[in-house]
Amino acid sequence: MALEDAKKVVDEAFTRDNNLGPSFENTFGGATSFLRRRYSKDLTGVDVAVTGVPFDQAVTNRPGTRLGPRSIREASALQSPDAPYGWGFNVLEEFSVVDYGDLAFDYANVPAFPAALTEHIRTILDAGAASIVLGGDHYITFPILRAYAEKFGPLSLLQFDAHTDTWPDDDMDRIDHGTMFYKAVKLGLVDPKRSVQVGIRTTNEDTLGVNIIDAREVHEAGPGATAKKIKEILGDNPTYLTFDIDALDPAFAPGTGTPVWGGLTSAQASIMLRDLEGINMVGGDVVEVSPPFDTTGATAIAGAHVATELLCIWASSRRTKT
Repeated sequence: MALEDAKKVVDEAFTRDNNLGPSFENTFGGATSFLRRRYSKDLTGVDVAVTGVPFDQAVTNRPGTRLGPRSIREASALQSPDAPYGWGFNVLEEFSVVDYGDLAFDYANVPAFPAALTEHIRTILDAGAASIVLGGDHYITFPILRAYAEKFGPLSLLQFDAHTDTWPDDDMDRIDHGTMFYKAVKLGLVDPKRSVQVGIRTTNEDTLGVNIIDAREVHEAGPGATAKKIKEILGDNPTYLTFDIDALDPAFAPGTGTPVWGGLTSAQASIMLRDLEGINMVGGDVVEVSPPFDTTGATAIAGAHVATELLCIWASSRRTKT
């Protein structure tokens, strides 16, 4: 883009005329969408729909993740002009990515929320697109998994987290961000033998057969070896990747509801995510970014980087290599 043209670029979330290419809008101004993608409810020809789910009524400790999608979008503006580092291709040049906006739901009718979210994701999948979801608390992954399992069958779950979120809970209607993967296993939405949880550092005796790579193992084995182990567990099974920002140590992501010391560094996370190139990722999310507990914005910045890496992982097994 010529410099004179770039000077006129503004509000590309609304004014850009196609879904491909980076954005050269001032990173500090304009309407914010994820990576300056075009806001659109038209999914014709769209490869990936990025969507926000501002829900935090399932938390066990600190709320505030309802503000996560907005903060992640704002933080992502800094990445919008350039190709994601380390991938060797620009997902925004090769794939049609839109910001599908947020899920609309009645905050005062919590029991109706799960079905509304499942239908929201089902609409995206039925249009032939994948979803990258900006949360919201971690419960949101459960209704999302319902939609994905309908299409792909039992999934591999790749979960970066401080907590397993598999504490026993046989009430399938109960809305809790610490028990939803117990339900997902019990309902057959995920295959525990081909699933893996990374960065765990809280006690839960019954893993339900899910493979655990705790934070200490990552620190001692290193992120490269960890990514290799993850890929061996997943194989080529359709994989849903969920990244709870509290997988990162509070030193790197303080703005979250249930922080736990001893976590992953941002460098470790970035290496692992990039080394997951080629897995059969069908969708993903980044959750538990709670801006009120981080005045620096570092947690939202981490969330924006994770979401961008998820786009690249998804694209890595689908692009036409030249």
